[in-house]
Amino acid sequence: MGYVSSVAKVPEITSDPVLLAVVAVAAYLLGSVPFGIVMARLFGLGDLRTIGSGNIGATNVLRTGNKLAAFLTLVLDAGKGGIAVLLARAAVGEDAAQVAGFCAFLGHLYPVWLGFRGGKGVATFLGTLLALAWPVGLAACATWAVTAGLFRISSLAALAAAALTGLWAHLLGYPQILALVLMLALLVFVRHASNIRRILAGAEPRIGKKT
Repeated sequence: MGYVSSVAKVPEITSDPVLLAVVAVAAYLLGSVPFGIVMARLFGLGDLRTIGSGNIGATNVLRTGNKLAAFLTLVLDAGKGGIAVLLARAAVGEDAAQVAGFCAFLGHLYPVWLGFRGGKGVATFLGTLLALAWPVGLAACATWAVTAGLFRISSLAALAAAALTGLWAHLLGYPQILALVLMLALLVFVRHASNIRRILAGAEPRIGKKT
């Protein structure tokens, strides 16, 4: 328990509302960058919104058969959440880090550059968690990986990871991020409503299935 307590210790909180507002806007704009669409165009794959599920994330890029483009999309989508958190924490404080994580995630879901029609947010969710509290992030990534390995359904893995994140935050000693991770997890479920219906109907595509 002593180890967990030391890991859970957070920096002094700064709550300047002006700085928090600046952080929120900057993180949202960063989160709004649609790296899946950018990678698809750079690799000559076409408009990702007209391919497969139409989603702008790495799973849909993988459906084109281009693994490198999918990998880069995954890293960049996760990175924008993580970078937003780390920069906000370094510049302002821990509360700013949480604001940045939430707003970057929201930016991916509802990007201003795409008329507020974005992705499912799984990579950004995981990247944000890794930066906020890396043990919780690793536990969520492991949950995703195990579920994906067993069932080969990306959306099911995402839902499992989101569903258990609050539990991981509690068990690993991070109560200060519990409210945030529960909000993020709820949004993951909201964005996966159509996937949930297909999973229940046995019609959800498997990982790597080409269009």
